[in-house]
Amino acid sequence: MSSAAPPADPAAQAAAAAAAQAALLQFTIEAWTLLAVGICVTVLRTYARVKAVGWRRLQADDYLVWLGVTFYAVETSLAYSVGAVAQGLANNGMTDEQRLTLSPDSAEYRTRVVGSKIQIAGWSSYSVLLWSLKASLLVFYMRLTAGLNRTYVIRINIGFALLLASFITILLNLFFSCRPFNKYWQIYPDPGNVCQPAVSNQVIWVYLSMNVITDLYLISIPVPMLWQSSLKPVKKMGLIILFSGGLFVVACAILRCALIVTDPVNGAQLAGSWAVRETFVAVVTTNLPMIFPLFKLWLGPLLGSLLTSMRSQQKLTDKESRSDLRTFGGGSKQSWRRRGGGPPTANPITNITFNESEERMVDDVKMQDLKGWTDTSTTGSGPTLGGGNNIRKHVEVAVVSEARDDQEVRDHRCPVNGDEESQHGNFAFARGPPRSSYTDHART
Repeated sequence: MSSAAPPADPAAQAAAAAAAQAALLQFTIEAWTLLAVGICVTVLRTYARVKAVGWRRLQADDYLVWLGVTFYAVETSLAYSVGAVAQGLANNGMTDEQRLTLSPDSAEYRTRVVGSKIQIAGWSSYSVLLWSLKASLLVFYMRLTAGLNRTYVIRINIGFALLLASFITILLNLFFSCRPFNKYWQIYPDPGNVCQPAVSNQVIWVYLSMNVITDLYLISIPVPMLWQSSLKPVKKMGLIILFSGGLFVVACAILRCALIVTDPVNGAQLAGSWAVRETFVAVVTTNLPMIFPLFKLWLGPLLGSLLTSMRSQQKLTDKESRSDLRTFGGGSKQSWRRRGGGPPTANPITNITFNESEERMVDDVKMQDLKGWTDTSTTGSGPTLGGGNNIRKHVEVAVVSEARDDQEVRDHRCPVNGDEESQHGNFAFARGPPRSSYTDHART
């Protein structure tokens, strides 16, 4: 939609306008839907945190995510304005002849000026949004690694320094790479690529490099610990994927930059569209570690009933027994052998599960709680904690069964009291030594 002569065919011009309107409508639905989902995810995260620790114990990361969501709404509004107000135009995608012939009093000229200013505002909101989410992750990691060795504290402090340095870098590059500043919306003469905010290579590549470096560094903090833990492979990989959500943000950022660089004419519209998609992924992946336990809590009863039913089906080896055979548990004694302090629990935990580790994160349990326990399913030994404390559970069950007809019972059973005989009927029970009255009766 440049200043070149309009198509000679009015039908073709009308078709192009209709296509542009359809594209704008599609993007509008997508952008506001993603914003609604992002806000809902953040609300769920806040609900999970309040449920776990209360309003008064919310930490800095809980507020930083709301700062990010606020600028996410600003960014979405600006991206919508690129199409609805600026019609996808800025000071890029024009030849020197078109720039020369475009009158400063024309509507297109004013639209391109407004579109260029929207692009600058969009880059600014994009910066605050992403870097506030990165900072919230670092604060979150501070809680998870509290009590561990000093190495993690140093790495997190380096992360804060890296975030601050990279944030200052992108802002200085955005506001000082084009001088004077009003060249960012200059139409004629051509201000050059560096002063075209929608497609500026310098702005794009500096943002991409800082974004990728900081995201990869944030991933490098929890993932090595999880990799070295004694969790089962499936659980370990689940947690690693959960904390590697930044890789999806990196992928979206690379794709966004590639599309803008390869299509400088439609770069303004592409920049707004992909900025919304990239930041949506960032909002979701940042909040996911907090809302995952909430889904586990809601789906727990359903999944628990399903698993219990499946296990019960597997344990049924005989669906039907003889009609005259009845079986009773002769003993159900439980004994505990402990080394170390503390009372025994009714349901000892033998290993950590993916959901349990995430639930501990919400409850402010430290990162070292992600260390897995020794599995007893194959070794036969009890679960082992650091420090040599062992918990073992032994269950002894004696089962006695016997089938008798009435005649055999009358010929062989010993005299018992009336109440005891009426209760026992034709069933044989595991008993201790015979009583003396029974012995005397047998001798007579």
